[in-house]
Amino acid sequence: MGKDDAETEDQKKQQDATLEESCSSVPDAPKVKLSTKKLLKGHINKVNSVHYSGDSRHCVTGSLDGKLIIWDSWTGNKVQVIPLRSAWVMSVAFAPSGNFVACGGMDNMCTVYDVNNRDATGSAKIVRELLGYEGFLSSCRFLEDKRIITGSGDMKICIWDLEANKKTTDFCAHAGDVVSISLAPDGNTYITGSVDRTCKLWDVREEKAKQTFFGHEADVNSVCYHPSGYAFVTASEDKTARLWDLRSDQQLATFKPPNSNPGYTSCGLSFSGRFIFCGSDDNSIHIWDTLKNVHNGVLTGHENRVTSLSVSGNGMAVATCSWDQNVRIWV
Repeated sequence: MGKDDAETEDQKKQQDATLEESCSSVPDAPKVKLSTKKLLKGHINKVNSVHYSGDSRHCVTGSLDGKLIIWDSWTGNKVQVIPLRSAWVMSVAFAPSGNFVACGGMDNMCTVYDVNNRDATGSAKIVRELLGYEGFLSSCRFLEDKRIITGSGDMKICIWDLEANKKTTDFCAHAGDVVSISLAPDGNTYITGSVDRTCKLWDVREEKAKQTFFGHEADVNSVCYHPSGYAFVTASEDKTARLWDLRSDQQLATFKPPNSNPGYTSCGLSFSGRFIFCGSDDNSIHIWDTLKNVHNGVLTGHENRVTSLSVSGNGMAVATCSWDQNVRIWV
């Protein structure tokens, strides 16, 4: 028995009830009735990443057509189209303030744009090009306007001081590509998911993981902090999504659809945390009731794999993007 298995066994011994048992008296959740409110057309190649601004109105998408597009999700209009120096974009991020967007991918760097300032061509001005990665940039998130955290294919986590244009943190976080980062609601901790099949909990000020979670059997493609700050969800290549609890240091639930078996690329949680949304290889978004572990429904409309999803901060909408070149706003 390996160390991971021994730890998992120890965790199992501590478990006195399952989540489904504990929540058996909770009333069933209503059926989620979301439909495509806006179909955002504008990209001319696969769209790989979407992220909402803190205003719950604007979102940014990155596509292999070499463009970032900032959208007004309420009207469906493009606010800005930003041409990229490299088309191989894998991750995008909107600063909560809405002042900056960032992206990166196979160009092994993170580029930060000032949404409110234009260069000579009229596009958003590049304010920083963060170099020094030995692998692709898989994920980036703004801690605030002046600080950004990144995960990359060289297994590292970096935190950058954008004002000073220097790395303040740079360490090896996983035994494989870091694929996804999710910040805690209070911004003091974050969760990472990796190709090494583990998820880890980190303090922003420290370089040693506080907790490591084992269980997935393939790449963890996406992680998302629970709004309570006490749990998180994951979506994996192993064809499962899962719910994990920080306080009991273990997995609480595994989510699988009743009659299909797709891999999951992305995940997000509703405002209350009651529902998990998972973008999948089967072109749809699966929804479960996290407490009862009941499959609640499927959002269909995309015509190719769903690559990324973002739930608006106010919980009123979900943005999804796909290899079908489209972005959908579900309300």
